[in-house]
Amino acid sequence: MELSYCTNVHPAEDLDGIIEQLDVHAGPVRVAAGLDTLGVGLWIPAETAAVLAVDASARARLSSALDRNALALRTINAFPYRGFHDDVVKLAVYRPDWTTAERLRYTLDCATLLAEMLPEGAWGSISTLPLGWREGWDAAADAAAEAALGALVDGLREIERRTGRTVRVGIEPEPGCILDDVADVVAWLGARPHLSADGLLGLCLDTCHLAVSFADPAAAVAAAERAGVRIVKVQASVALELTDPSADGAREALAPFAEARYVHQVRARPTASVSEFAADDLPDVLAADPAWPTDRPWRVHVHIPLHATPARPLRATTEVLRTAVDAVLQTAHGREAHFDVETYTWTVLPDHLQPDSLVEGIAAELRWAMTQLAPALTLPAEVTTP
Repeated sequence: MELSYCTNVHPAEDLDGIIEQLDVHAGPVRVAAGLDTLGVGLWIPAETAAVLAVDASARARLSSALDRNALALRTINAFPYRGFHDDVVKLAVYRPDWTTAERLRYTLDCATLLAEMLPEGAWGSISTLPLGWREGWDAAADAAAEAALGALVDGLREIERRTGRTVRVGIEPEPGCILDDVADVVAWLGARPHLSADGLLGLCLDTCHLAVSFADPAAAVAAAERAGVRIVKVQASVALELTDPSADGAREALAPFAEARYVHQVRARPTASVSEFAADDLPDVLAADPAWPTDRPWRVHVHIPLHATPARPLRATTEVLRTAVDAVLQTAHGREAHFDVETYTWTVLPDHLQPDSLVEGIAAELRWAMTQLAPALTLPAEVTTP
């Protein structure tokens, strides 16, 4: 798996801002991590992606910034459409959804620019949202999403024919969405084999989301493999767990993570005798009346730095990441999957998890990954773009 870190942690809505990110953050991160080369998983807002898809001079500017920082572009995060660092994002991150022409156009723009910038012999990946947020979704919306994703696959085939380079898209399940977990993606694509048969549309495995779902990582990956759903990308991330909600100070320990910008979905571990407890945002749990059960762990959709050790009674779900990576490596194409470190939450994490600098924080995650997951990871051998 080729290592990269996702730049959606940095706010930028135009090409100048993206290039500044590479010079001010990504390049210094590579140096601080002690790496000769490093991949970056770019987040490119829709308007900028549209420019880069058609403007060779704009792509040349981006390529130059990548090259001078010894960075490689193999993957793009096309989940947020724009405004990912607005003061309040919350459910806006799921719009536009896959019923819209805007979502299709954006994803094809990302695929086009990525194919044009890949070196010969490399392939690209893109992560996208799991159709949309669940509320208001009906059979008509499902049919519209299926048609749009069919058009996406056709477009990816045409890009491959025209450029000679393959770009694959991975659907990224997330709690609260139409495709809430890996099993949902596997079932949805499994019922539509025309979308996934050639591997151009598959699964993006976000290991924080996987942990929040309380799914068994190895079983989830094995189910995808059996269904012929290719894992094209692993978004390396860990969730926050409250192992014992009855502990003194448990709710107070969670409170600093209830912030205003992003949604932080919460799940309690399901049991055979008790239905699942689920909330769309952490403040809903902290204010719940009656209170949530305290006899089982809770997990929260908060991307915790890979190397972090939250103070008790909290913990990080690092073991889910490790188990998922091991399972992906056992699949037919697992070693070809991209491995993108995605801790976009640095700016909203509590003070006790903040590094001396953002560069050092991200570099520490990469050093952890290269040490702890060494057999699984590689660095890009070629960073020069066309």
